[in-house]
Amino acid sequence: MAKQAASGSRTVRGSRTGRPIMALLDLLGRRWSLRILWELRDQALTSRALRTACDEASPTVLQARLTELRDAGFVELGDGGGYGLTALGRELCETFMPLHRFAERWKR
Repeated sequence: MAKQAASGSRTVRGSRTGRPIMALLDLLGRRWSLRILWELRDQALTSRALRTACDEASPTVLQARLTELRDAGFVELGDGGGYGLTALGRELCETFMPLHRFAERWKR
């Protein structure tokens, strides 16, 4: 994800401050990040099932995003080999639910 700077702040693409909101938005703005979190919101999925749920996303990109999301503490690899959300990942998804409901109303 973001590299640790000597001062203890994180460097973030497009930001000199490394503020946490910038780091989070950078991570979530990467290709497939939000989709992965969304597909994992209800259940853990294997790599193959997750790839299918993500419209056959490139395995390379999907694994890169999973690694970043795991490093950030949002996704974990379960004992059965499937990927699932951590408590922090579930909290993040719950944070998006009001936006999801708004988007559903907006599209109508």
